[in-house]
Amino acid sequence: VELETVTVNVSIQDFVADVVSELVFRNMSQVSKETMFIFPLDFNTVVHTFYATMGDTRIEAMVLEKEEAQQLCKATSGVENLTYLQDQGDLWGPVFACFLGNLPPNREVTISLCYVQELTLQPDGAAQFCWPRELFPSRKYIISSFTFLHLFLTADWISLEEETSKSLHFGICLRSGHGVSHIAVNSSHTPLQYIAPDQTSAEVSLKLPPWMQDDLNFLVYYRGSPSLSAVVERRDPKASPGSLLGDTVVMVTLMPNIPDTVPNPGQFGEFLFLMDRSLFQDAQVPPEEVFRGSAHPSVCSQNTLLFLLKSLPLGCYFNIYSFGATFKAFYPQSVEYTQESMDNAVGSISSICPDLGGCDLLGLLRFIYSTPLLHGHPRQLFIFIQRKVSNEEEAIMAEVYRYRDHHRCFCFPTNSCDSFNLSQAMALETKGECVCIHSRMDMTSEAVKCLQQALQPLASGISLHWDLPPGLEVSMIRKAPEIIFQGHQSSIYAQIHGQAQDPEVDEGAVTLQYYVGHQSFEYTLRFSLSPSSDGRLPVHRMAMKHLLWKLAWEGTSRAEKDVHHSTVKSSLSLGVLSPFTSVVAV
Repeated sequence: VELETVTVNVSIQDFVADVVSELVFRNMSQVSKETMFIFPLDFNTVVHTFYATMGDTRIEAMVLEKEEAQQLCKATSGVENLTYLQDQGDLWGPVFACFLGNLPPNREVTISLCYVQELTLQPDGAAQFCWPRELFPSRKYIISSFTFLHLFLTADWISLEEETSKSLHFGICLRSGHGVSHIAVNSSHTPLQYIAPDQTSAEVSLKLPPWMQDDLNFLVYYRGSPSLSAVVERRDPKASPGSLLGDTVVMVTLMPNIPDTVPNPGQFGEFLFLMDRSLFQDAQVPPEEVFRGSAHPSVCSQNTLLFLLKSLPLGCYFNIYSFGATFKAFYPQSVEYTQESMDNAVGSISSICPDLGGCDLLGLLRFIYSTPLLHGHPRQLFIFIQRKVSNEEEAIMAEVYRYRDHHRCFCFPTNSCDSFNLSQAMALETKGECVCIHSRMDMTSEAVKCLQQALQPLASGISLHWDLPPGLEVSMIRKAPEIIFQGHQSSIYAQIHGQAQDPEVDEGAVTLQYYVGHQSFEYTLRFSLSPSSDGRLPVHRMAMKHLLWKLAWEGTSRAEKDVHHSTVKSSLSLGVLSPFTSVVAV
């Protein structure tokens, strides 16, 4: 099944993208093909509209209450659950997937896909938007009902440039109150054309797919080096005031300016080392053997842990956890790093016993997340894992997502590890790193590199202060994180409700305050409360996603029935998934 035509319109405002796409596939073979559409996702992406058209048949994705969706799937022939493929080990991370049935020879299927996405901040300050290389024309999109291993097979580059450009319509609109400076794209494109005299909006179109059959990597640079950006989105006029849709929502992206060097850093950190006991296949390896470079299989893990311990700064806190079917801590709680505590830990490394049974990483993470954070010591996890986490990936990621603003994960799966995708997702979600260990020689050096990154300066004591016209109030949907690491950003969402006493005053302000070491920083950004609107509500959809997870987590402390009802109602209103809803194709 070949992808013939691609039409994509992307609207990027600061660090949020609104994507509307139409993809036309054709079965070029002489036999019918069982077809399935798969689109990779991450936790910063919300798919809200999907439908496929094959002749007179239309398949549409609908968000339903989870029990209702299950009953519909059982009772209705041809209805498929779009999300069950997330558990398939052959697929990389979360996906949006839909079975489309049989596609006859030389027949086409048209896919309409709409989603919103938070964009990531690159080290040089750019906002990054990506599009999968498989979803460009002149590629073959091979779909099989028997295997997912060869789902994306690209065709040889045989199309002429003119023919390719006719089948590709890819436009990108850029907007920012800071002003659009320039772009960097790994494909041929039209010149950046400014629409507004103050260069706050611009347009560009792709001429050809990326070179070397890569994913599209689109970088947009804004003027200056803003530490704050705000996207204000007006209410849906059809919704009731006081509801999320019925109120103005603002997305504020925090990008603290963090110096590379800080004279008195102040923050040392809490370093937690999580060691898979299956890595310690030979117990009781004496510490002196570690220094001799013994060939014991467990020496690599012990040597790595030893180097990490000896590289920690005085004044930080640390603890070591070994996990298998159960988990065990070296200390009841994190202890201050001193010569004595380090010596005690080094002497205890050889006591880690191998365990080839289960892998209770979920239980260990829940235990760690339940322990109080140490003020002034940002929590950073170093996770060394070799085994597969059986049927708990979704629960683990839910926990990581819940506490993602409070810690960072550095993950080190081995090359034979079945949990690489999970490790990668954990690292990405917490702004850490995932390094696949291909040989025993790599582990120590790669882990020490990550530790050096973990010791870089960071922003802490983060707070936001709002200045709104009298009569307006702000409710935080997603609060500011306690820390932001160097080179990263964090987006918060707030709901502005009430009625301004003076209708002529339509401007507000937000002030970001934070510390780097003992040095304080403060930035203020003013924004309009009456922005233009196209009615697509990308910021409301992203805010809804965070609100849904927040409501789900509150189920343990509030009346569960009320939480369930509120979550389902909100989820259905914008087509945004929640823990209590599912997507089905009808």
